[in-house]
Formats: sequence, C-alpha cells, structure tokens
Amino acid sequence: MRGVTPGLTASGQPLVIGVDEAGRGPLAGPVVAAAVVLSSAIPAGLDDSKRLSAKRRAALDQAIRAGCGWAVAVVEPEEIDRVNIFMATMLAMTRAVASLVDALEVAPDSVLIDGNMTPHGRCAEWRWPARAIVGGDGIEPCISAASIIAKEWRDRLMLEAAAAHPHYGWERNKGYGTAEHIEALRRHGPSPLHRRSFAPVAQASLL
Repeated sequence: MRGVTPGLTASGQPLVIGVDEAGRGPLAGPVVAAAVVLSSAIPAGLDDSKRLSAKRRAALDQAIRAGCGWAVAVVEPEEIDRVNIFMATMLAMTRAVASLVDALEVAPDSVLIDGNMTPHGRCAEWRWPARAIVGGDGIEPCISAASIIAKEWRDRLMLEAAAAHPHYGWERNKGYGTAEHIEALRRHGPSPLHRRSFAPVAQASLL
C-alpha cells in the first residue's frame, strides 16, 4: 500500500526517505516496513512510535498518510521462516522504498534507516544511497514518521488476526512472546500465522 500527496516533490529540496520496521521480535504475524517522505508541512509531535501514546500515535498516523508520501511492505510469517527475520526485514524495507519511489517517479537523494544496518549489499533490488542511524526513530522526523506508520499498520493487522485466532491474546500482545501467549502456544499449538523458525514456536510444535 502507498500514498503520495500531489506536488510533494516539486519544492526542489533534496528528497529524503525515512524507513523503519515493526515486528522483528514477535512470535507471530508479519514484519512490516514503512517508507516516508515528509511534505513541507511536517506533522507536529513526531517521535519514536514507542514513546507516543496510542491515541497520539493513531492521530499522527492519519496525518502522515494524509499529507506525506508513504508506502508499506508486509513480509508474512511463511517468508520470514524461509529467509530468516533479518533478511525478511531487509526485504520489507526494500519493497517499501521501491513502492514509494515508483509512486513518486523520482529517485531519492538519500534513504535514512533506523538501526545499524541497511539493505545495501544484502538485497539485490536495493539501489539507493542509504544511511543507517541508530536511534533514528527518535532523531530524524522522516524515520519517526515511518516508525509510526509501520507500527500502526502492523497493529491493525494483528487485531484482525486476533479475531480469526482468538486463543493467543494478539489484541493485547500483538504477537509478542508474553506469558499469556506462551501458555496459549503450549495449550493450543501454533497457528498458521506463527513463525515456526522462532524457538518458542518450534518447541511448542514438538509438544
């Protein structure tokens, strides 16, 4: 999914895309990456999504998607198990940026990525200048915006998944390995949305 505000790239300023992901650690559900290019009217209050209240994060998510350029890529558990979570994250970032660049119809001057690694040299499809910034989701507004969109997008997916698989408490834990989730795995076994390459899920499969 993606969205671009008309005239977004007409200012002549360097085009900078921020990238972040949500969902590397959970035992279930996808990993989601978002890519964002901010408009001249930057939403106020951008920050690391983890430092925002749920209400504020939801409001910023709407503002970013209404007024900025953005794209989201989702890598499902089956692919995570096939390529490992690190590569799945790199693929999600690459696909999100590619989708946004296609929509913008112009290559970025720079892509800023939260963390200490980029897909450069790891994903064959990556073809843009990239810089990793540790803690970038709390430093660079475009990465903050990406962190907000990625988390909100993944949270919505996990709420939908919770309705289809009610045993695991995903509406509360979003797939992370809480005590409630681990106990549900022990009692009910893995669902189709569990990451079977993750140790707690693999162990539950043997019970």
